[in-house]
Amino acid sequence: MRFKKILLIGALVVIAGIAVYTFLVLKYDPSFVNLEERLLPASLEHPLGTDHLGRDVLTRILLGSQLTVGYGFLALLLAVAIGVPFGIFAGFKGGIVDRILMRIADAFLSFPDTIVAIVLSGLLGAGIENLLIAIVIVKWVNYARLVRSTVVVERQKDYITMAKINGLSERRIMVKHLFPHLIGHVLVLASLDLGKIILLISSLSYIGLGAQPPAPEWGAMLNEARPYFQSVPELMVFPGLAIVTVVLFSNLLGDFLRDKFDVKKEVA
Repeated sequence: MRFKKILLIGALVVIAGIAVYTFLVLKYDPSFVNLEERLLPASLEHPLGTDHLGRDVLTRILLGSQLTVGYGFLALLLAVAIGVPFGIFAGFKGGIVDRILMRIADAFLSFPDTIVAIVLSGLLGAGIENLLIAIVIVKWVNYARLVRSTVVVERQKDYITMAKINGLSERRIMVKHLFPHLIGHVLVLASLDLGKIILLISSLSYIGLGAQPPAPEWGAMLNEARPYFQSVPELMVFPGLAIVTVVLFSNLLGDFLRDKFDVKKEVA
């Protein structure tokens, strides 16, 4: 537990430093093409070198986090915003309402997340916005089912019965009494899901279904660097390391929250 805290604090310090550097120090345009400086090695002027179009690699990786991580957070928030109310309502109402809503959720779970995201991205068209929509469509179900199962257990307890006897409305019971019991479970699942979403965004951008060039998205950067892997392998190594680092951090955060909220492992 102590080791995880140290890692998390260190990661937060690094992220804060990167944010300060990105917004206060960076001076390169991530899309500016300068063929006279293409494929330059690391130097003081270009700490990670330049790519095949003379663009500063460090600038593109740092600003690329706004696309990869930023859209990952946005997709996660939208999935939670849809899934949590859906699950609370289905679990609290029960009966035919619960069965209908859960059958809808089951329909989304009939196929693997990645396959559904690829199909939806292909149907909607390439682009980071369409990819975001596809991810939200496949991810909200996990939160709906998690919340629903927790609410079904909690609604049988005495404090919910007493709340009903005291005349509290269903809406107030859901918000005041049920929602606090869900926060820990949702946070754990969300922190673990963030890494999966970032991997999904990067992988689909890598195959051309997500962010399009010249956007500095990490998966798209990996795709652009493929022809130069043998001659300049660092063009693929650096964005790959960025993806691995963020996914590792999200998993560590999930483990930390799971221990903090004492959430059973099978929930995650």
